[in-house]
Amino acid sequence: MGHWCWLQFLAISWSKTSGSLLNWGKEAGLIAPVPTGTDCVWECPSGVVNEETFKQIYAQFFPHGDASMYAHYLFNAFDTAQNGSVKFEDFVMALSILLRGTVHEKLRWTFNLYDINKDGYINKEEMMDIVKAIYDMMGKYTYPVLKEDAPRQHVEVFFQKMDKNKDGVVTLDEFIESCQEDDNIMRSLQLFENVM
Repeated sequence: MGHWCWLQFLAISWSKTSGSLLNWGKEAGLIAPVPTGTDCVWECPSGVVNEETFKQIYAQFFPHGDASMYAHYLFNAFDTAQNGSVKFEDFVMALSILLRGTVHEKLRWTFNLYDINKDGYINKEEMMDIVKAIYDMMGKYTYPVLKEDAPRQHVEVFFQKMDKNKDGVVTLDEFIESCQEDDNIMRSLQLFENVM
C-alpha cells in the first residue's frame, strides 16, 4: 500500500458508499423519506446512531476484513460529547471539516482520531492501534499482499518522523508539521474534495 495514511483510507471508504452522505444516513436509520405533496423530504427519525449500528454499517462495506475496531475508533472521534451516540448534525459537521475544511482543520480532526485516550498526545501504541485496525478492516485480500509485520513497520516509520523532539509522544503541532511536510499525506487530504 505504500505511503498511504488513514486519510486516504477514509476517503476510499466513503467512496464505497457511492459518495453519498444521504445513503449513509438512510443505512443508519437516521433519515427516512416522508411524502409531502409530490416531493419527498428527508427527516431524522432518531437523529442519533450508536456504536453498534456504526460497526454494522462499516462491516457491510468491508466484508473481507474485520471493520469493528476501526469503526469503534472512528465512532469515538465522531462522538465528541462522549455519550455513546453520534447525532447526525455532529456527523455532518465532522464530514464538513474532512471534506471542505482547511488543511489545519482536517489534520486536527485526524489527530483527534489517533489520540484514543484524549490526553492531547499520540503515543506509539495509539498509532499502532489505529493502523492495525485499518489493516484488519482491509482484510487479507489486499493487493499487493501485505506482510504480517506491515502495520508495525508503517507505525515505526511514521512515528519516528512525527516525534520531532523524540520524547515518545506526538503533539498536535508535531503531527500537523509532519503531515504538512509529507507530500503523500497532503495528496490524501485532497482526496476528500472528490468524495461527495
